[in-house]
Amino acid sequence: MIKFKSIARPAIAIVMVAMLTGCGLYKKFEMPEDTSLQKEYVEAKNSVADSCAFGNLQWQSVFTDPVLADLINRALESNVDLANAKLNVDIAHANLRGARMSYFPSLMLTPTGGASSVSNEKLTGWNYTIPLTATWEIDVFGKLLNNNRLAQSAEEQAKAYEQAVRSQIIGAVANCYYSIATLQSQLQLSRETAVIWGENVQAMKDYKLAGRTNEAAVVQSQANYLSILAQITDLEVALDNANNTLSLLLNTMPQKWEISPDAQLNAPAIFRDGVPMRELAARPDVRAAEQAVAQAYYSTNIARAAFYPGLSITANYGFTNSFGSFIKNPGDWFASLAGSLVAPIFSRGQNIARLEAAKAKQEQAMNSFQYTLLSAAAEVSDALTTYDKNNEKALLLAEQVENLKKAEYYTKELFDAASASYLEILTAQSSLLSAQMSELNCKLAKAQAIIHLYQSLGGGR
Repeated sequence: MIKFKSIARPAIAIVMVAMLTGCGLYKKFEMPEDTSLQKEYVEAKNSVADSCAFGNLQWQSVFTDPVLADLINRALESNVDLANAKLNVDIAHANLRGARMSYFPSLMLTPTGGASSVSNEKLTGWNYTIPLTATWEIDVFGKLLNNNRLAQSAEEQAKAYEQAVRSQIIGAVANCYYSIATLQSQLQLSRETAVIWGENVQAMKDYKLAGRTNEAAVVQSQANYLSILAQITDLEVALDNANNTLSLLLNTMPQKWEISPDAQLNAPAIFRDGVPMRELAARPDVRAAEQAVAQAYYSTNIARAAFYPGLSITANYGFTNSFGSFIKNPGDWFASLAGSLVAPIFSRGQNIARLEAAKAKQEQAMNSFQYTLLSAAAEVSDALTTYDKNNEKALLLAEQVENLKKAEYYTKELFDAASASYLEILTAQSSLLSAQMSELNCKLAKAQAIIHLYQSLGGGR
C-alpha cells in the first residue's frame, strides 16, 4: 500500500507554489473603490441605515388602508411572478448546496465479475472484485472555492430579485387600488354632470320656444351632453381594465373589486436618510447589480485557476479473488491509495480565450452596476420632484375648482337676468368639469408619486 506521506509531500509543495503565485485566487470579492461613486457606495453600504427613513419602513406602515392591506397580502401570497422569484431562490440555494458538497470525496461502488473457458469447456476461473472507490479533489488553486462563492453570490442575487419583485407587486397593487378609486370618482362626477347637462338640453328647448334663446344654444347644449356620455364610456373601459389588472396581480379570475371612490393615501411623514447613497445601497436592483459584479469576479478567478495544475487523490478498498495473473479462492481484502496531478500545457488557446472573455464580462458587470446606481439616483430625484410638484398642483387646482364653481353660479344668475348668453353657461360648466377631473387626476398622481418614491428608496419589505 502506498503511504500517505508520499502523496502529501508533493501536495504541500504545490500548495506552497499556489501561495506564491495565485494568492489572488483565494481573495473574496470586495467592491473596488476605483471611482468616487464606488467609494461613496462602499462607505454607505458599510454604515448603519436609519430605520425611520421612509424607504426603510415596513409596507404596512405606509399603506394603512385595511382594504388595500388585505389586497396586498393576497397578492404576496398568490402572485405568480413572486412565486417564481421565490423558486429562483430555491434553485440558487440548491446549486449552492451542490457547490459546497464538491469539497467532499465522491464514493462509488462498482462490483465486477467474470469467467473464462478453453476449447468449449465449461466456464472456469471465476473472478470477482467488489471495490469501493473514493476520489477527492484537492482545492489547491481555489477552483472549488470560487465555484462555491459564485453559487453563494448567485443566491444573494436571487434574493435581491425576489425583493425587487415583492416591491413591484406591492406598488402595483397600490397603484391599481387608487386608480380604481379615482376612476370611480371620475365616473360618478361624469354621470352626475350628464344628468344636469341632459336637463339643460330640455331647458334650452323650452327657452327657445319662449323666445329667450336660439337654435344654436340648443344644438350646443346637445353636443355637450353627447360629449359627456362619450367620456363616460371611456371611463368605464378604463375602470374595467384597472379591475382586470388588479385581478391578474392577485392571480384570480377577472372581477369587479369593491373599492371606495373616496380612498386616499394618507402616508406617514416622509423622513429621508441623511446619507442619500445609503438609500440607494438599500435598493434590491442595486444589490443585484453588485452581486453580478461579484459573480463576474469569481468567474474570472475560475478562468485563471484553469492555468494551474489540479491534484486529486483516489483510494480503493474492497474484496476480490483476482490477484494479477492468478485467482485466489477464497478472496481477500485489498486497499490502494494513489494521487494524480494534471497540469495544462497546451489547450488550443481555450484557457486564454476563457480568461479574456471573463475579464471583459467583469468589466461589463461593473459598467452595468455604475449605470444602475446612477439610474437609481435619477429615479429618486424624479420621484421627489413629482411628489413635491403634485402637492403644489393640488393646492392650485383646489382653488381653481372653487373659483369655477362661483363662475358657473354667477353666469347662471346673469343668464336669468338676460345679461349673459347660454354659451357662457356651457363654457363655465365645461371649465368646471375639466378642473374637477384634473383635481381627481392630481389626487391620483400624488398617491402614485408617494408609491413610486417609496419603491425608489428601496421600500417594500
